[in-house]
Amino acid sequence: MAANSCTPESGQPTTPFNPAAAPASVPFGKAPDGREVRLFTLQNARGMQADITNYGGIITSLLVPDRAGQPGDVVLGFDKLEDYLRRPPHESPYFGALVGRYGNRIARSWFTLDGKQYQLATNDGPNHLHGGQRGFDKVVWQATPGTSAAGQTLTLHYTSPNGEEGYPGTLVVTVVYTLTNDNALRLDYTATTDKATPVNLTNHSYFNLSAGQTPDVLAHELTLDADQYTVVDDELIPTGELRPVAATPMDFRQPHAIGARIAQVPGGYDHNWVLSGQGMRPVARVYEPVSGRTLEVRTDQPGLQFYSGNQLDGRLTGKNGQVYGPHAGFCLETQHFPDSPNHPGFPSTILHPGDTLRTSTIYLFGAASDKPQAAS
Repeated sequence: MAANSCTPESGQPTTPFNPAAAPASVPFGKAPDGREVRLFTLQNARGMQADITNYGGIITSLLVPDRAGQPGDVVLGFDKLEDYLRRPPHESPYFGALVGRYGNRIARSWFTLDGKQYQLATNDGPNHLHGGQRGFDKVVWQATPGTSAAGQTLTLHYTSPNGEEGYPGTLVVTVVYTLTNDNALRLDYTATTDKATPVNLTNHSYFNLSAGQTPDVLAHELTLDADQYTVVDDELIPTGELRPVAATPMDFRQPHAIGARIAQVPGGYDHNWVLSGQGMRPVARVYEPVSGRTLEVRTDQPGLQFYSGNQLDGRLTGKNGQVYGPHAGFCLETQHFPDSPNHPGFPSTILHPGDTLRTSTIYLFGAASDKPQAAS
């Protein structure tokens, strides 16, 4: 088993950056079916580095410079593939993974499409979560490292057969990771199908912009461009109501520390926000005061799931022996709304034969010597 391509003690890249070269890779173990898994390292000239494995498309490490120019790993994860093979949610809670066919929850694990009811795999009480028992986070993707004008790339390809986890149609999915020269990690998703099927693709990285300098993310300051959120029941299934965020702890239209009002939200934040605007646009911003690191999320998706790491409880030990306690990381999962196949009033997630799903999300990193001004 090869180690990550960054030195854990220093967080520094171990290989010099060559802009003309495709990302290098090393063996990362074997999947349960015996297939070889590899770890690919994308770099840019500004000291940023992303380690991504073709098992589940997992971002295992993401080195980002702080205000002093020192790189630190801003995503939660594990040192070894074996730890990613554990069963979620408590033993391996989708750290860094691609999620599909359907990110988030589908109520009662079924939906009706074109007059036919489809029964999906059940893995979250009576409900279906993040693609089921063996979602896209648990498959070995065909990987092709490369380069583009924007930076080094990793293209992952997977064909999901008809009936996998209960979904209709053969779904062909491609995800391209690009590490750009302006310190952005871009994810471009495409998918086609031979039969109508719901599709909701996302990435489930847990961020801590302090790179381990703080044990939780409660002091991170979050801004979300959203006037409404989807109300959920006690199983986190949408009721169908879109409720205004105004005068509630769900209002992040101006920056708030994640922990400032979290006690007012039973169980913590694990909700979908209805994003303002359309097309590719900035939808979320995060500022971490210790390191000065900033994160801006841009997407063309209608929703974003903000999760404050509520179920992390100290039972998991991650990279470099770090214990992941409550709120050790946060997720900003760009997406369609949860349970959309059962809510005709939500934006449709149905992909039809002859159509191509195309969606993109950008995680743009920076560092501020002083607190950034709130967006107008």
